[in-house]
Amino acid sequence: MNSVLYPLCAAIAFLALLYKLRVLRTDRSVTQVALVGNFFFLSLTYTVSTPVVWVATSQAVGVVNFSGLLTQGCVILLTACQQVVLLHLSHEAPTAWRKARPRLIALALVLAGMVGLFVAATSRGEKPDDFALDSAQYYPAYLTIYLLAYAANQVDVGVLGWRYARIAPHPWMRRGLYLIAATLPFALLYTGCRAADVVAAQFGVSGQAWEPLAQVAVTIATLTKTLGWVLPDWGRSLSDLWQRIDDRRAYRDLAPLHREVTGHVPEPVLHLEPDTDLRTRLYRRLVEIRDAQWALRTWTPAAVAEAAEQRGRSAGLAGTDLAATIEAAQLKAALQARAAQRQPVPHTLSPRVAEPEDLAAELAFQRKMARAFATSPVVAAVAADFVPGPSVQETS
Repeated sequence: MNSVLYPLCAAIAFLALLYKLRVLRTDRSVTQVALVGNFFFLSLTYTVSTPVVWVATSQAVGVVNFSGLLTQGCVILLTACQQVVLLHLSHEAPTAWRKARPRLIALALVLAGMVGLFVAATSRGEKPDDFALDSAQYYPAYLTIYLLAYAANQVDVGVLGWRYARIAPHPWMRRGLYLIAATLPFALLYTGCRAADVVAAQFGVSGQAWEPLAQVAVTIATLTKTLGWVLPDWGRSLSDLWQRIDDRRAYRDLAPLHREVTGHVPEPVLHLEPDTDLRTRLYRRLVEIRDAQWALRTWTPAAVAEAAEQRGRSAGLAGTDLAATIEAAQLKAALQARAAQRQPVPHTLSPRVAEPEDLAAELAFQRKMARAFATSPVVAAVAADFVPGPSVQETS
């Protein structure tokens, strides 16, 4: 399993590292530098953990299982980088460094202890596939100090991430930090499996039975946390992409209504060049629908609004859904009257029922109105009730 999961994690970590190196060209803040360190140590951890690289690295150094010490040391270092990031996000620089100092000293002592215990341990040959299991059995003190440090720092990172996520100023940063905090159960599951290895080894039992669970848990934690760290940067691009997709959908949603009303009232339509951007076209479509709606108000029977409201409330509509349905019914009745050239007396004084506060609200409202115009049974029933009556001229 190591031959599949660990190269995957290494590749993803390396891509994140390349992305962060690009960001570092314009932003060399402490948080960005620490994130570069985090992804560097993460990519190194999983690259060396790949069995073929593990053996080659240890042989190149000339120390059996040196790769095990290297990878677990990198885990401690990347955790230190993560704590620096979260502390600098949560506090001003002087306070962040003051809070980081004891954490970094403790991690340095852990690394020193790991090196000492590793050197004192008796080597039993390269263990690229089951170094942790072998450590649990033959030098449990080394693995225990590593697990204690790993678990304590994972809890610290998870708690810090959760706390700052609640006050983070940007939505994508909040989502990323919540993802980071959500990896804590998987990290603790991995720690539990490794602790079980140590306990089982004291009774002469191998932890091979739950080894796949440990590997899957740490892989999920790694991939999810990596996504959490890059999400604040990538999130803005995702938002822009979603905005473009949604604008295109909105443009299509409004097309039938726009075509219907401007077919009877073409004056508001403004000619746009073929290369005009979608956002401008969408804005013009909103304006042209509203202008045509106002021009059609003299063709709208005054009683349509009340009839549509009664039918809409009976159908369970309320709020903007009801308002959009009423306006759609008025438009439908107005277009019928205009097509028949029978102007109602009296007509409505205003075609507007709702007043959206901004452009986003206006777009959402018009999309509801367009759907109601095309598919609402309330709109169809009201329009059927208002067959155009004789015009003033015919009455004369």
